[in-house]
Amino acid sequence: MTCKNCTFEFDSNFCPNCGQPASLKRIDRHYIMHEIEHVLHFERGILYTISELITHPGQNIRNYLSENRSRLVKPIIFIILTSVIYTLISHWFHIEDEYIKYEGFENSAIGNIFKWIQSHYGYGNIIIGIFVAMWLKVLFKKYQYNFYELLIMLCFTLGITMLIYSVFAIAEGILHLRLFKIAGTVGVLYLIWSMGDFFKEKVLANYLKAAIAFILGSLTFYLLIFIVGIAIDMVMKHE
Repeated sequence: MTCKNCTFEFDSNFCPNCGQPASLKRIDRHYIMHEIEHVLHFERGILYTISELITHPGQNIRNYLSENRSRLVKPIIFIILTSVIYTLISHWFHIEDEYIKYEGFENSAIGNIFKWIQSHYGYGNIIIGIFVAMWLKVLFKKYQYNFYELLIMLCFTLGITMLIYSVFAIAEGILHLRLFKIAGTVGVLYLIWSMGDFFKEKVLANYLKAAIAFILGSLTFYLLIFIVGIAIDMVMKHE
């Protein structure tokens, strides 16, 4: 038979070229339950990934980059999934969103960009990660990690940060207390600690440089938003 995925001819239950099954099982209740169990499975699943990134983020991310990429959830999937979890929780409890403030820009392109980011935290976090990774590349040049490896590291650490926000969002929704500032502080502290831990050496300078990279990356991100927003508004006014 011919593989429907790669067109390789074979005579077995699986294609020897790409691994595609000769015939796909029908999607039913058992299939859905299996997929859910696969995602939540402790080993190589979301729970295992969260546990490892909370306890030993630096070591586990380095292992993912250089040794074993099957033990943790894929980083892009992880950050999007955790961002969706935070979005659902914040909407469920009707918590006033303070993640990004844009008072005074409601009717401008800048405000529309901020609104989009608030509705797409996963993509917003990836974009912020791009700018933080750029500054990490500059400040930690001697470690010779490339830009993409640093971005993968940030996908994992920003994902845990979104889960920290989720826990505080649940607490705020149940207890009716204003906890966002505490959540922001805890999230940023974890982010700085995990980035510093990623670069192996337990020295204060690494954590300080990680904090500087986060600040500069965030400022670069917001500056770009303002530049793009102002440019769009100027074009719209001249039309």
